[in-house]
Amino acid sequence: MTSTTGNKSTGLQIRDNLASEYSDVYTPEVLAALAHMVQFNAEQKRLMAERTHRRTTRIRDRRPVTFLPADAEIKGTGIRVQDARDGKFVGAVIPHDLQRQWLQGTGPAAKPNSPVKANLRNVAYALLSGADGWMFDGEDALGQITTMSLDNQRSLKLAFARDPLFLEVAEAVSGEMNAWARDFFGREIITDWRAQLDFTTKIFRARGLHLDDRHIRVDGQSLSASIVDMSLYIVNNYQVLLGAGSSIVLYLPKIQTAEEAGFWNRLLSALEGYLGLDEGTIKVYVLVEQLEQTFQLMEIRAALGRHFVGFNTGRWDYINSVSDANCWDPDFINPNIELIVMTYGYMRNYEDRVRRAVNTPDLNGNYALWQGGMEPNIPVGSAEGVASSMKKARAGAVREQQEGASGKWIAHWKMAHIIRPVWAEVGEANQLGRKFPPLTYTEADAAGLTLLEPAPRTVRGARNLLSVALQYGNAFGQGMQAAALKPADFFGNDDILYLMEDMATGEIRLSILWEWIHKGAALTEDDAETALMAGAVFTEEIFHRLLEEEYAKLLAASNRDVHDNSKGTSLPVARAIVEAYVLDPIKTPWYIDLLNLNLNNYDLETARKRIALYLDTLKNKDMRISENLDTLPKGRG
Repeated sequence: MTSTTGNKSTGLQIRDNLASEYSDVYTPEVLAALAHMVQFNAEQKRLMAERTHRRTTRIRDRRPVTFLPADAEIKGTGIRVQDARDGKFVGAVIPHDLQRQWLQGTGPAAKPNSPVKANLRNVAYALLSGADGWMFDGEDALGQITTMSLDNQRSLKLAFARDPLFLEVAEAVSGEMNAWARDFFGREIITDWRAQLDFTTKIFRARGLHLDDRHIRVDGQSLSASIVDMSLYIVNNYQVLLGAGSSIVLYLPKIQTAEEAGFWNRLLSALEGYLGLDEGTIKVYVLVEQLEQTFQLMEIRAALGRHFVGFNTGRWDYINSVSDANCWDPDFINPNIELIVMTYGYMRNYEDRVRRAVNTPDLNGNYALWQGGMEPNIPVGSAEGVASSMKKARAGAVREQQEGASGKWIAHWKMAHIIRPVWAEVGEANQLGRKFPPLTYTEADAAGLTLLEPAPRTVRGARNLLSVALQYGNAFGQGMQAAALKPADFFGNDDILYLMEDMATGEIRLSILWEWIHKGAALTEDDAETALMAGAVFTEEIFHRLLEEEYAKLLAASNRDVHDNSKGTSLPVARAIVEAYVLDPIKTPWYIDLLNLNLNNYDLETARKRIALYLDTLKNKDMRISENLDTLPKGRG
């Protein structure tokens, strides 16, 4: 590994010449803070090893997820489980700029292989969108090829500091946004672009504890991406944010247990202490996207204490987690993905527990926020298609508002003025403290969190799963972790809109296909094209046939839908990963692991070797490979 470092005494190794090329991101202050925070790296590795072992043991023993014993202590926190459930802890007061978050946009501040000016356009669209908050993504929607994670941090630092280049970009973008709005709404949406830049609360999502950084090692070992992301973002921006009267807000993804939440709490407190900030200055939302979390919601709130402000209910990651946690159960087989909406079986019960958890008061009578899930629609397509999709999008927002959410997510700035009126018409800043029944912890509650309901399982559904999973893997390899996709059979049909997809949607599609093959799923409807009848079992042979057919459609697609330069580079690698994931009898925990191992690699033979290495290590050593293989120190490759 070729490396330089800002401070060799810290043990930090930054690959290639990035320390100098990104000296505005890897500042002396950032490097010093990272040197302080690496003390937590070993604990992150321990927690992730225990997570993997817990999963393996659950599969081996065929054991469902359960609630914690009420008389137990949350590991590493000193908090009794029953006290957490009873609200006997001190939580956060919701800060002024999070009191109203009707609409939060999501998306990264960088594009693949793009100059700074092009990346700054992403930030300008976000801050001019009219969304109450914008979660600038460092995780599921941010590409990780080359130096995108650093480009993301650079864009945010320049934009928040109101660099002249950003202001130039923002002025131009405001004109483009108004031109679109005049055509779509018949009116402009931005009157004073400079003032509009101050409207939206700035939020950042760090990568989860299960991921390692791709650019930095410490003493030759991989470094937690969570530690890197939070340190770079906060150290580079906290003075500007606080100086402007803004809160410092993070989204924390992929937490599985209250013990992990307690670890995050120690990370946050340690960085606050290092920077001389009061404990609780940094506020966090927690994405509820893992089944285990739903069994420990109050415990997670308590473990994060003064830092915690709310939960978010994300659909896709959560479906994947439920599928993965029940991969040992031959009777747990999901239907077509389109049918697993927020009112479906286990999803309905999951959402209900979240809204009851945030409306349980802490010792001081403080409640927490509930931010609803993602609206993936984009108003781009035929007039009929857009009208139909926007009607569905608005109906989904109305449902979440009525259920108690204080706001929701959108995947594109164009949706802000379409969805925001749902909450504006009600007029309440939030729904803090709305009365719901207290949480209970019964066997029936546990069963409800994995409740399946009858729904179709079809060849058409399998094609959709496979087509989008392949396209997503291909987009990931091109540096687009968020991409507008739809099944290949609908290419050219503008009545069927593209949906914004990120890593989570790729994960769940492969999980469901794995279920269907390895649990012998029966199709529920006849299919004329394949001559398969209702009751036919979904086999490897059927999968191979559909894979050949769907892959051929992608190769034949226009450059608009499948970039021509990907068809001989990242698309074959994506296919190899999909095949390995779906066909191996041992279920892989994360699609992103196999994709990350092959970032910047377009050689199919190398990809197959890396996939085999990963699967062999998982099976024989009960370990995930999460580090960047291209930067291994000599002797470890």
